[in-house]
Parts: sequence; structure tokens; C-alpha cells
Amino acid sequence: MTETEFLTLIDASLSHIEQMFEDAGQQGDVDVECSRSGSLLEIEFLHNGSKIIINSQAPLSELWVAAKSGGFHYKHDGLHWINTRDGSELMASLKAIAQAQGGLLIM
Repeated sequence: MTETEFLTLIDASLSHIEQMFEDAGQQGDVDVECSRSGSLLEIEFLHNGSKIIINSQAPLSELWVAAKSGGFHYKHDGLHWINTRDGSELMASLKAIAQAQGGLLIM
């Protein structure tokens, strides 16, 4: 994957994640605020002040997630972002992290 392809994929992925959290926040009882700067997405749970930070690491072609539960690295396999350590998929992991950290249910 070229750097241009990677950056296009990152932009689409972050936009999707941002929309997913905003939609879930509007449908639930948990206030969530997303802010994005380039290839960094910050998701804040306003009721407890905790954050999930998602950013790209272009030199490694990875997407990194920082949450209360730890730091996670994901590589794209052509279809999904896959955790480089345990093989879990990014969207499923984000749903679990959002539930544990902020009480937010994401469908």
C-alpha cells in the first residue's frame, strides 16, 4: 500500500469511527464529544472526562488506539484493521472499549 493509499484509508476510517461515536452519543444517555485534527481523533466521554485517542502512524502503516485499558496497534489486512498482538478487529474492540470506559453502547 502506498502512503497516499494509506492516508486515504486512514481518513475514511477516522471519519467512519467519528460518525459511529457521534451517532451512538446522540442515541444514548452518554455525552460524547469527538474532535479531529488531521489523522488524530480524540473521543471524550464528558461525564467522566476519559478519552480514547486514535491516530495514524504512517511510517508503520498502522492505526494506534490509546484508551484506559491500554494501547493497541492495528494493521489493515485489505478488509479490516487487525490488532497486531491478538488479532482482534478494530471496530469490535472500539465497541468494547467504549462500553467499558464510558458506558456507551455502539451498535
